Formats: sequence, structure tokens, C-alpha cells
Amino acid sequence: MVRLILLLLGHDFTRRRWLMLALVGLIWTVLGAAIFVDALDGVAYFPIHVFGYLLLIEAVVTLVVSPPGADTRVVLRKARGVVFLLFGLLVVDEHHAANVILAMLFGIAFLADGIFRMAAAVVVRFPGWRLSFLTGLFEVGFAIFMFEPYPTFYAGTLPYCIGMGIFLSGCGLVRQAIRLKRLPRQATAARWRSRDLAIHGALLTDVEEGVSEQEGELIVHVWTPAGSVDEPVPQPVIDRYIAAVDSKGVISTGHAALEAAPDIYISHYPKVEIDRSQTDFSHALRATADNDVPGRFQPSYLVEATGWCNATAEVRFGRYNRARLVAFWEHYRSNDTYNLTNRNCSSTVAHALEAALEGSLAQSGSGLNVFLRAVFNPELWVAAQLERRARAMAWTPGLVLDYARTLRAAIQPTPLGWSTLVSQSARFWRIVRRHEPVRDVEAIRHEVKRPH
Repeated sequence: MVRLILLLLGHDFTRRRWLMLALVGLIWTVLGAAIFVDALDGVAYFPIHVFGYLLLIEAVVTLVVSPPGADTRVVLRKARGVVFLLFGLLVVDEHHAANVILAMLFGIAFLADGIFRMAAAVVVRFPGWRLSFLTGLFEVGFAIFMFEPYPTFYAGTLPYCIGMGIFLSGCGLVRQAIRLKRLPRQATAARWRSRDLAIHGALLTDVEEGVSEQEGELIVHVWTPAGSVDEPVPQPVIDRYIAAVDSKGVISTGHAALEAAPDIYISHYPKVEIDRSQTDFSHALRATADNDVPGRFQPSYLVEATGWCNATAEVRFGRYNRARLVAFWEHYRSNDTYNLTNRNCSSTVAHALEAALEGSLAQSGSGLNVFLRAVFNPELWVAAQLERRARAMAWTPGLVLDYARTLRAAIQPTPLGWSTLVSQSARFWRIVRRHEPVRDVEAIRHEVKRPH
């Protein structure tokens, strides 16, 4: 979450405010540790019920104002509303059974995430996989701590999780702030986010921060695994995010590309088709140097779609930083090395999109208020979880698709939520009190109801 916020705030914005970010991170770390320690004796002074009521308010408003539809953005909003509603009810319920249920839910979540992280680290072997494995091991240990009743017989479950979450995010913010101070002024986001060592040396010169209106749109094209094979064998979730298998046993991992008219098309592909039969696929998943192969870059979407098929989905951005995108692309394409899980089509698109959107949130203001608005942006929480999952495993076309959709929603000026509803309602009643014409009131009503 911290890494993504700093990216969208921009390197220049955060580098000049690294001390402020470090102080906020330090305060956040101390607060998290205090909440965790406070709950060890079973008597918590932190207002947990207030947290539960805030969750309920967010859940109700999200479910009420979510627009109809079945696209990913709407589904994610409704799912978040349902989850917040469930957890809010459990938090405000004073019955002991609620604490037990919360402990089991958190324990299962940490256990599943820890096992997945360790399995992905062992299979993929990406740079830094040992640290990721230890992180997964810590999550499994914390899950066991959630399951067993000692020392508070589940009364401190929620304070434990809140305190640990705040503590870890605070430590991450301090660490990133110190790293930002040490980076040169021309450093790109890829320099401190990517695990691809080939682009860590990328520097920009005389590139302005933020996004701007462009002559053409930036388009993320995605071929999902299930949408790029004939007669796929149904494998829910797996054929959406990892790979699909057709009736002949051939595996397809899908593809992703990024287009910015008139002259940028980013599509990284192996020069010679990789054998993706089921017998060799497990070995090809390793992000080690022995799986590096020569790559090639497709010239245009028209050429790629004509030679294969049209993309399954696309995400469009009307505002982006073209100078940063051009600088990233010029440096990246100087090395055509392709690796199925470490330097593939999806990771290329993800990093290119991040370069194009770097500093987008800094356009709405400056100072601590911009950072706090980003922290409480619900779309950024979803995007951060997608990015975290990709870093623990590998970028796939399915993850890139959801990541791009969520980032597009996150950089909108008025994200949907209770804050939007309150601000729009206040604006409506101010107009009513001024006795302005009815047609203006109707316009504001329409604006309040219109989905963003």
C-alpha cells in the first residue's frame, strides 16, 4: 500500500517531503505497537467499537450508492461492502462468539496467504524469494497465534490485527521515505519498485511530474488465458489469472500489451515460442537466469491482433505522463531479455503503466492532506493487494487487467464512498438554502446519483 501511494504521489513530491513521511511512519509504527501491546492483557483502551461503526457506515454507503452492473470495478465495490458489513457487525457485537469468529476468519486469511506466499517463492524463485518465504512463514505463525486462545481467549483478536497492520505499514513508510531521500532526483519509479534488475538503472532527465491531457489515449490490452485458447477446459479462477488448458493439453498464459498513440506500442514476447506443455511448464515458471530467453517487441496492436486474435479486454486512460512513459520505454527496450515469470509481457505493461501514472495524485494538491486522502482511498487498497499478490508470485494478464481497472478508478477526482456522498449532500443543501432555481437542484441530484 505504501509503495503504491508513493508511486502515485510521484518521486519529486515524496522526495521533497521524505522527512514528513518518515515522521508520519514513525508515529504510525509506535501507534501500532501500542495497540498490539495494549490488547495483550485482554483490556483494550483502543476504541474498537468506533472502528466497527465506521466499517458499517462505509459498508452501507458503498452498497447503496454502487451503480448497477457486473464489471470488475462494480463487483469489487460490492464485495468490499459485503465484507465490511460482515466485519462491522462482528466488531460491534459484544458477544464472545463474535471474537471467536473474527479470530478464525483472520487466522484462515493469514494461513492461506502465508502458504500461498511460501509456495510461490519456492516454485518461482524470483529475486528476493527467500525474504518472501520468511514473510509467509511469519504469516503462518501469526495465524497460529490467532487460532489459539492464549493469552486473552480471543478478546484481543481485532486489536492484534489492527495493531500489527498499523505497525507493519508504519515500518514500510519509514523504510521507503529513507530510500527516497537517497535516490537521485531523476530516479524513476521502476528504480525502487521493480524486482527486474535490468531496469534499476533507469534515470530520467528534465521530466515533469504528474499526468496531463494527451492527443491520444493510453490503452492497456489484455488477452486473458481463457479468452486466448479454443475450447478451454474449465478451471475457475486459474484460467482467469494463471493459465488455461485447451482440449489438447496445450497451456496458454494469455498476454498483455500497452498502446499510447501515435508511436508507442509495448508488447514483450519471446523470440521463439516457449514450450508450454504440462511436463515442462513447472520448470519454466522459475524466474532464474537459466529461463531467460531472447525476446522481441511487437510493432503494433493491429499486427499482433491480425496474427493472433483481438484482445479480450482493454482499459483506457485519457490522462497520463507521456514523457515518463517514453523515457521508461526507451530504456526498457534496450534489453530484449524475456523471462516467463520475472520479465514477461505482463510485468512490462505493469511497470510501463506505473511510469505513465507516476505523480497523478499529486495534481490534486500538496502536503499531508494529499497523502492522507490517498491512504483512505479504497481503490488504492484493492490495487495494492493486487500488486502485492503479483510481487509474491508473478504478473499475469489477469492481474494486470484488474490492476489497470483499479488504478483507473483510484485516480478519479471523487472516488465513490461515504466521503463523496457527504460532500455532494452538503453541496446540495447549500444550494437549496440559497433558493437557487429548481433546474440547478435537479442537476445536483443527478450528479449525486451518477456513478463515477
